[in-house]
Amino acid sequence: MSESLEDIANRMVVEGKGILAADESSGTIKKRFDSIGVESTEESRRNYREMLFRADDAMRNYISGVILYDETLRQSARDGTPLAELIAAAGAVPGIKVDAGAKPLALAPGEQITEGLDGLRERLKNYYGLGARFAKWRAVIAIGGDRPSWNCIQANAQALARYAALCQENGIVPIVEPEVLMDGPDSVHDIDRCYEVTEWTLNTVFDQLYDANVALEGMILKPNMVVPGQKSGTSASVEEVAAKTVRVLKSTVPPAVPGIAFLSGGQSDEEATAHLAAMNAMFDLPWKLTFSYGRALQAAALKAWGGKVENEKAGQSAFAHRARMNSLAALGSWKPEMEREAA
Repeated sequence: MSESLEDIANRMVVEGKGILAADESSGTIKKRFDSIGVESTEESRRNYREMLFRADDAMRNYISGVILYDETLRQSARDGTPLAELIAAAGAVPGIKVDAGAKPLALAPGEQITEGLDGLRERLKNYYGLGARFAKWRAVIAIGGDRPSWNCIQANAQALARYAALCQENGIVPIVEPEVLMDGPDSVHDIDRCYEVTEWTLNTVFDQLYDANVALEGMILKPNMVVPGQKSGTSASVEEVAAKTVRVLKSTVPPAVPGIAFLSGGQSDEEATAHLAAMNAMFDLPWKLTFSYGRALQAAALKAWGGKVENEKAGQSAFAHRARMNSLAALGSWKPEMEREAA
């Protein structure tokens, strides 16, 4: 008997584990490979992802699910095992990024709408057959001047809800990812402005999910944390970020949602870990709070690997360290000195 959506969602936010975002587009992974002087080819991308998915310590102990790119879901390891099977064998859930990326929103300068709904029902059926049991769709909301507009938030929330409903229709758990960007151009994008826009966005998203008959028990939310914009010239303490993020979530996210897996959104590795740890340590929460990081889990591993087979163990060790630190953060027991002890 196949697992229910609720069972899969609960496996994705099981205590002390989080989700690895390995769904970089061809353009994004090329930039990452350029930074270490490695050519981005189908083979090099496969070798890198296989190195991560064969990191037994990290995958078995700290990772509950992996978001894949279309190419990766269809690839096999060097020994012929489909990469999705490697992930499942480690006890994690294979997933797939299904959106077609953010494009300019018509008649709305500086704003974007995520595309990819056309043909999605058929693609989801195909992805299910390839082993994916959850999917991800990212909407981006930029702060700046008179942005965001009601039109932008509404359009993106409606697209997220339509995507989520299609996923559930096909036995796939949707990760709903409305990201209020922290790297916008606005100098007045302080932590309070981020709070306001995040609250508005999440309220609108959950209104649309309700209208689309999406079962909240069978989805995962992947939001931004409430942080100051990188160009605002302001900063916030770990405790303030934790308090404001939890406050906005408690005012917008129904307790029926089984878990919230944060994106790192441009934070440094250690910042993303520290903020998550503070939320879990400081507050009594109605849902599991965990991580769904890409760069913040992979940056050290990518650098240690450097495209060389002989460095795979070093890459896996770096990945396991970051995964363990974030696992401790999801349990509320991470401390900064743990980073130095491990180093």
